[in-house]
Amino acid sequence: MHVQEWLETVPAVSVYALVGLVIGLESLGIPLPGEIVLVSAALLSSQHDSVNPVILGVCASLGAIIGDSIGYAIGRKGGRPMLAWLGAKFPRHFGEAHVATAERSFQKWGMWAVFFGRFVALLRIFAGPLAGVLRMPYWKFLIANVLGGILWAGGTTAVIYYVGVVAESWLKRFSYLGLVAAVLVGLASMLIVRRKAKKAAAEHVTAETEPVPAAE
Repeated sequence: MHVQEWLETVPAVSVYALVGLVIGLESLGIPLPGEIVLVSAALLSSQHDSVNPVILGVCASLGAIIGDSIGYAIGRKGGRPMLAWLGAKFPRHFGEAHVATAERSFQKWGMWAVFFGRFVALLRIFAGPLAGVLRMPYWKFLIANVLGGILWAGGTTAVIYYVGVVAESWLKRFSYLGLVAAVLVGLASMLIVRRKAKKAAAEHVTAETEPVPAAE
């Protein structure tokens, strides 16, 4: 059963709550398919009047903002030992290479890494916790978090909703199209991040193997 087909079987209030919860947990740092759930719910709202796209977008935005803020607080308190623990538990998502790539992005772009990280599947789980670990000033984090959360969640909901309205008859026969598109975007983002992570890991290994100049 597709995600959208399952969402059709639950009340609208449960759809809003589920979308906000999944996106919130993903933003907090737990690897979950937040984008897939959001796209599926937005498609559902375009085909069923019971699900309001405005309320859906608001719930998704709140989930993203609150989840990122909790992740920031956890990262600020847990520090680097927390990243090491996550790396041991979830090496595919919090491995040293991935953390190194994300950290370089934060050091280069600062608060904009939080904003743009919202649009990259794998980086969404890093933004909050890593900003806390690196002790980014909370006001900077909050501005980027709110703007990124609203633009990503609200924008995705609006785009998918209007696509569904315009092509409703076609989407009824191919309702999985949005889900497939979301998966492809997610995979592309993950491949890009993995490539950068491998490059960062290689540079890290090279730096460690270089001889240290003797003190005069």
